[in-house]
Amino acid sequence: MLEANIKTQLKTYLERLQGPIEIVASLDDGAKAVEMQQMLVEIAGLSELITLNIEGRDARRPSFALRRPGEDARVHFAGIPLGHEFSSLVLALLQVGGYPPKVEAALVETIKAIEGTFRFETFVSLSCHNCPDVVQALNLLAALNPGVESVMIDGALYQDEVEKRQIMAVPTVFLNGEVFGRGRMTLEEIVAKLDSGASRRDAEALAAREPFDVLVVGGGPGGASAAIYAARKGIRTAVVAERFGGQVLDTLSIENLISVPQTEGPKLVAALEQHVREYDVDIINLQRAEALVPAGADGLHGVRLASGATLRAKSVILATGARWREINVPGEQQYRGHGVAYCPHCDGPLFKGKRVAVIGGGNSGVEAAIDLAGLVAHVTVLEFDSNLRADAVLLAKLRSLPNVTIIANAETTEVTGDGEKVNGLVYRDRVSKAERSLELAGIFVQIGLLPNTDWLKDVVELSPRGEIVVDARGATSLPGVFAAGDVTTVPYKQISVAMGEGAKASLSAFDYLIRSSAPTAAPRHDKLAQALAA
Repeated sequence: MLEANIKTQLKTYLERLQGPIEIVASLDDGAKAVEMQQMLVEIAGLSELITLNIEGRDARRPSFALRRPGEDARVHFAGIPLGHEFSSLVLALLQVGGYPPKVEAALVETIKAIEGTFRFETFVSLSCHNCPDVVQALNLLAALNPGVESVMIDGALYQDEVEKRQIMAVPTVFLNGEVFGRGRMTLEEIVAKLDSGASRRDAEALAAREPFDVLVVGGGPGGASAAIYAARKGIRTAVVAERFGGQVLDTLSIENLISVPQTEGPKLVAALEQHVREYDVDIINLQRAEALVPAGADGLHGVRLASGATLRAKSVILATGARWREINVPGEQQYRGHGVAYCPHCDGPLFKGKRVAVIGGGNSGVEAAIDLAGLVAHVTVLEFDSNLRADAVLLAKLRSLPNVTIIANAETTEVTGDGEKVNGLVYRDRVSKAERSLELAGIFVQIGLLPNTDWLKDVVELSPRGEIVVDARGATSLPGVFAAGDVTTVPYKQISVAMGEGAKASLSAFDYLIRSSAPTAAPRHDKLAQALAA
């Protein structure tokens, strides 16, 4: 079942096992059980430390679990973890087998100290690129803490359970039977939700930090680039982000990053973070900026965080990016995650054989419709304008698909549902003014991005679209504050553009620091002074 090169690589990985593990399979007579058993036999044959037991008694069949001798199984896979989830299986084998995770020691100790009984069930689709992050984080929790159990469930294999639990977005995580979260979550985010005292401790530690020379707000490509350029100048630099990587984490295929023919969002984010960590940059993750406080007599700007802490800096670079734009009609928020979705790659498989709509006729909307057409019964594309705005090659492909309907001049006015999940939408024909309805199981919103500037109103100048107004050097209307990337008025919201703008904003910030006579609370032997003297 596993290709020869995959088996060779896996055998090399399994040489890192520190102790024996047992795979316990619960099988039935179905084709998927045969496929699962074949895969597990091949895996067990790659290491003398792995044994296979096919007498498991799990209620979900086919499924399998990993356990150490003498312990209960705490890591489970209800489904065959191939595709994006194969890496989750490999890591689980290593971690249950005692191989130390690549996680900071302090976080490991926090995980081990969490008290209580936690049973996580994570519903995934094997095509979801966000799901493995959640599965791997929960598997690691289970491997480190005996009070935690993690179950990955392939929604396509357990459709009855998906229907019963009204799951219409992946990943969806249940904790002890109740919804814990939807969408991508990092290990740090999950631990913070479980450890009630973490937020208070973090706020106290952050508030005590010395002022920075450059504080970058936002951890996407623009923010990462800005941090690297600042750190290379040898000055005190920090990045604060609600989640490092930002919107790129939700991007599947990236094929226009110069010198990198193809990559995926999570892989690019991992590379960005690794590059930033090679320098002396203070990465402050999982912290949402709530207010920008202009510099006072001390010459230091303040960034107040939702946790209550305030970070201070001589200069600030705003790189908070953008988020999916919503249609803002009745029913959208009520049924978000219950039929209203924003990631066709993640949630598309949950609508197999059903009727869905894509709202938006730009490149992202048409690409979504093309992808969905191969999974669902029918796709309706609704475009507000009189013509779809996607590239010609995409439109040609879309129009060649037999199960796609295109409706132009369509203004969506309402998302409808039965109280639990979506059952359709209402739209107005902008030409005839007639209202029409569609019966649907899912609605995918693809109408562009909205800049994350709500917290900056009345502090820096914003455009009518809510973007930060910047000049050719990336400077905002507030001295000492610069901006870069999708959050600004710079045209073309592209990763490569954001990286360049981040570098430019950082160089401008350094130039500002050189020319500024603003006093500092730090002694003159700080890194900035050393850089200026060099």
